[in-house]
Amino acid sequence: MSSVENFISADDEQEIVDAIREAEKNTSGEIRIHMERSASSDPLNRAAEVFQLLKMNNTRARNGVLIYIAVESRVFVILGDEGINQVVPDGFWKSTRDVMREPFKKGEFKKGIIEGILMAGEQLQKYFPREPDDENELPDDISRG
Repeated sequence: MSSVENFISADDEQEIVDAIREAEKNTSGEIRIHMERSASSDPLNRAAEVFQLLKMNNTRARNGVLIYIAVESRVFVILGDEGINQVVPDGFWKSTRDVMREPFKKGEFKKGIIEGILMAGEQLQKYFPREPDDENELPDDISRG
């Protein structure tokens, strides 16, 4: 098994998917998690590549949020699309990163990921409330590279 497969258990993965669904329940925003073994380039650049590959820039309101994790490189990036970046307060992604970093330092990866998801979901709900015609534009599962 690769380090990506061992990073979280199947039960942990289901809890993370459930957290995504909970966070998206009251928003038109979309949250995705992507994990891969290592960042093949600068982590921020790689996260931007993955954002495009997952077509996260194709949401109607441009309100997708990617949490990119390079397991062996021990780095993660939170990347929001232009719609959400225009409205969240300055320093929001840094504060979300800090909330995730503490559990990560303790090896509590599921906890850190879920806390990041829920924090992003709160902002998405605030600025992009769910509309009656809203549909889930992106899959909720964890992608792997």
